[in-house]
Amino acid sequence: MLFASIHQTGIYPGTGLLTDTGSGPGEGYTINLPVYTGSQGDPWLSLLEWVIMPAALDFRPQLVLISAGFDAHRLDPVGGCMLETADFAQMACHVRDLAASLGAPVGAVLEGGYDLGALADCVVATLKALSGAGQTESIAPDPILTSRAAAQFGRYWRL
Repeated sequence: MLFASIHQTGIYPGTGLLTDTGSGPGEGYTINLPVYTGSQGDPWLSLLEWVIMPAALDFRPQLVLISAGFDAHRLDPVGGCMLETADFAQMACHVRDLAASLGAPVGAVLEGGYDLGALADCVVATLKALSGAGQTESIAPDPILTSRAAAQFGRYWRL
């Protein structure tokens, strides 16, 4: 199993560090990608496109599962990031295309999101994207976060 997570740094102290990559025979199979509080969608999309997607293609999963947490939405009272509904839809497009290229089914489990309006909008946008709506758009690698992540995970996966 390959586990990848993009999440707000420090929200759960002591967990999710970039250097937490698994241990023993599982080393490299945990991809933790912390982003700064206040991050907008571009760093998230960059990490997904330039780190998670290539690692997943190299790993070649037979099933792709999304832990669909929407508390990074800008309206969410719990999270501290500034993603828009369209950012979540774009991430879903990337995952949909990854799964299709691998011939793997994709599933999603609702995880978090505490502004009910934003949560509803994100769920609908994600389901539409997973069902085929929208096009995957490429984004330039984030010069800081993606570079650090690539240095960390490039030793395990072809990025």
